[in-house]
Amino acid sequence: MNRLEDTESFSRSSCIAFYHAIAGEVQTAYFIDKWHSDKKILLPLVEGDDLQFFLYKGKEHLKAGAFGILEPLAEEGLPTEEPDLIIVPGVAFDRSLNRMGRGRGYYDRFLASHPDVPKIGICFDFQLVETVPVEPFDIKMDLVITDKEVITHKI
Repeated sequence: MNRLEDTESFSRSSCIAFYHAIAGEVQTAYFIDKWHSDKKILLPLVEGDDLQFFLYKGKEHLKAGAFGILEPLAEEGLPTEEPDLIIVPGVAFDRSLNRMGRGRGYYDRFLASHPDVPKIGICFDFQLVETVPVEPFDIKMDLVITDKEVITHKI
């Protein structure tokens, strides 16, 4: 998370689409609490086959949602905040900035609708693999950050 804080994308951002981690992912709860008073933090809510992002308003406004992931309480209407940075979880990443998710395409659909917003994948070093299999609809990251390095270019 320190490497994320050191990026230019993070320092320039004012509204970040983030996620609440599940087991095996980089844990994010502390980071969200640390930054939500300085930057707008958006968290995903699974609605059907899509993710909708809502403003994080504190722990008391979260509930266990799809797959047991903490989600913001549903609000009336659609989210009004647009992120200027998207932090993306994944099962695996590669040095070509490809990402493998959990197979439902939630993030790829969301990322496709925000093509100009920087996308940073965060993972543990052991999740960095030689090659991630890709499909035509898979969206590449702009950066991948592990606990050991920041990958910024395609090989």
